Order: sequence, then structure tokens, then C-alpha cells
Amino acid sequence: MQPARRIRRQPAWPMLASEFSDSTLNQQGSGEFDPMFIITKLGAKVNRVIVAGMLERLDPRETSNGSTLWQGQLRDPSGLHFFSVGDYAPESMRELTIQLSSKIEDGESIMLLMTAKARYFQNEEGAVYTSLRPEEAAIVTREVYRNWLVSACKGMLERMDMHEKTISLEKTTNALAAAGIPENMREGLLLAGEHYGEIDTEPYRLNIMNALDIAEDKVPSFTPNNPPKSQASLEVEAQGSTQEEAIESDGEVDLNQVLLDLISRLDQGEGVDFDTLLSNAAARGHDRDASEAALDDLTEDGSVHEPRFGWFKITN
Repeated sequence: MQPARRIRRQPAWPMLASEFSDSTLNQQGSGEFDPMFIITKLGAKVNRVIVAGMLERLDPRETSNGSTLWQGQLRDPSGLHFFSVGDYAPESMRELTIQLSSKIEDGESIMLLMTAKARYFQNEEGAVYTSLRPEEAAIVTREVYRNWLVSACKGMLERMDMHEKTISLEKTTNALAAAGIPENMREGLLLAGEHYGEIDTEPYRLNIMNALDIAEDKVPSFTPNNPPKSQASLEVEAQGSTQEEAIESDGEVDLNQVLLDLISRLDQGEGVDFDTLLSNAAARGHDRDASEAALDDLTEDGSVHEPRFGWFKITN
């Protein structure tokens, strides 16, 4: 009798939502227990990810067999991660999900860090959807979130550099190895190049700039009223800086100023549309209804105006 095959746990990639959700290529081994990978446009071959952001939604849904499946959305500065938690999830993750649902119902703003398995689904029309299956998660402080943003941006920048380097190379693993491409990126870059062809990396650069602005506090972001204590899973501790403590001691961030800063940064000449503005505010931890109310205040006091319906500019 052959010995049981040992399955090696795949590494988790810190990854922004835009790179993960843009993916339409997967790779599944032939063996029963072979892992499934999603290959991103930048060549990351992903089985597990570390993601973080504002928990935007968490709703229960009854399945055909009578069990409960929780479906949620996690927003970072680049977009949304979609995830689901069912009976297959670890018990600690299911318990945390119920706790998080109660907090959302109470109107709390939650910044979440999550380690999750990458999932892939293609419908009959050929549309591809990516999602996450959480393994563990925790409510985190702003400092932890900023550190994750820096890590995710650093990884994306490195992958962008490797992608650009491979454009002029022969499409073989030997050529990539000779050019100094790490072993864990060679196959993914070749598969991505064959599947996606030429890609535009400028949106990713903008995502990185936006995320790093938040990480460096150039744009105000979410500050929890009560810094979270250690969670039952994926426990994270962070020491706040003197500057951070000063910000928190002054109370909540001025949401009106957040919106004015966002309009100033995002306006390319025609203003900023309503959904983009509120989504960017949500990525910084601000409730959508509160942001909409603050935007109404800014419009009424003349700080911003609508050159056309649903588009906002700062009044000169």
C-alpha cells in the first residue's frame, strides 16, 4: 500500500481586491487533493490570500439543504472582495461571523483582516467570478490595516516590475530564471501572458497610489472608537504611534474634510461621480449613509457643487 500523500499548505499572498477580482484564469491539478490556483494578470499563482478592509456587508442565506451560508463584502481602496462562510468553515470562523453580523446590525464600523482560500466560478454564459472562503479573521486597528496596505502594495509593485520585465523575454522558464524572476512567479507569469495577452497596468498603479496615501495618512481613514482587543483567531496586536493617539484623542475624523480631500484628489477635470466618491470613503472606513449625509451638507453650504447630476466638484 502506498503511503498517504502529504499536502503542502500553500503560502498566503497579501493582495488588493483589484488584482484578485480581475482574474479570469484558474489552474486545477489532476489529483483528488491537488490545490486550485487562480492566476492574476500580474502572474501571481494564488491559492490563499491575506486581505483586509472595511466590512461592508454580511448577510445570512438559507441553502437548499437547510444550512446557513453567510455572504459578505470586504472593501479596500481598490475594490471589493466577496466571501462566504458556511458549515465547512472552522468553528472559530463561524462563531466570529455571527459576532460580526451583530456588530454590523448595531451600526459599528469594522476593519477586518482575513486569511482565505481563493475560489473561482464560471457560469453557463462563460462569466468568471472570484470569491474567498475565509480560514480565519480578526478585527484590527488602523495601524495593522496600514501595515497590510503597505505589504499588499509592495507585492503588487514587485509583480508589476516582473511582468514588465518579461514582456521582452523569451517565453520559457529558463529565460525567466536567467532574468532573475523568482521561481514562484515563473509559471504564473507565463500562464498569465498566454491567457491575458497585453494588459494595462496603469489602473494598478493608481490603486497603489491611493492605498499608500491612506497608509501614510495623507487621506484620513477609519479610526475605531474603541480599539479592538485580541480576537479568538488570527490575533493581532499593534502599538499606536504618538501621532495616532493624538488623532484618536481629538475624536472622530471630520467626514466633510475626508470627502473634500477625496474630491480634490480624484477630480480629473469633470468632477467625481457619486458612487466613486462614496466607495472611496467606504474604503477608508466611513459608513455610506453618513458619507451621503455629509455630501449633502457640503452641497448645501456651497463647498461643493454638481456641474452635472451625480458629479461633484469643489467650489472655487
